[in-house]
Amino acid sequence: MSKNTLYGIFDCEQVLLASVKEIRANKIEIKEVYSPFPVHGLDKALGLKETRMGITAFIYGCAGLSLGALMIYFIMIIDSPQNFGGKPNFSFYQNLPAFVPILFECTVLFAAHLMSITYLWRNGLFPGRKGGSPDPRTTDDKFLMEIEVEGDLTTVKEMLVKTGATEINEKDA
Repeated sequence: MSKNTLYGIFDCEQVLLASVKEIRANKIEIKEVYSPFPVHGLDKALGLKETRMGITAFIYGCAGLSLGALMIYFIMIIDSPQNFGGKPNFSFYQNLPAFVPILFECTVLFAAHLMSITYLWRNGLFPGRKGGSPDPRTTDDKFLMEIEVEGDLTTVKEMLVKTGATEINEKDA
């Protein structure tokens, strides 16, 4: 049996959100939804899992804090200790208040940059990649729902029309 792909195009995000809920309630699997801007509640309506970016941010922040502390310890204590304003130069913990801003900035630097790189890598958004939107109007003012269907398309088409799709396009696999 061949797989066909249906593209339902919507004009309004509220209609799209209601349509997603209705179609998922009828046990029809939605492959992807394209929109020109984030739609509040769409991820929950599609049944997407929670993101783990908070965990990665914590891990990357800890890595930045650790590497910043190692860098400060090597530079200020081991490599070239200097006496600034009578502060002792032989211990890390006695100078820690002076190192807090640097440690904070290293934490933020690592967390922000590595989270951005992780996000781009996980979503395949690297330079030179071709756009994946099946309809260029989704970058302007239209919302598109992509559904892969095996077998009879009429029930899914009827469901899309009933839930508010203004246009339905079909693509053979």
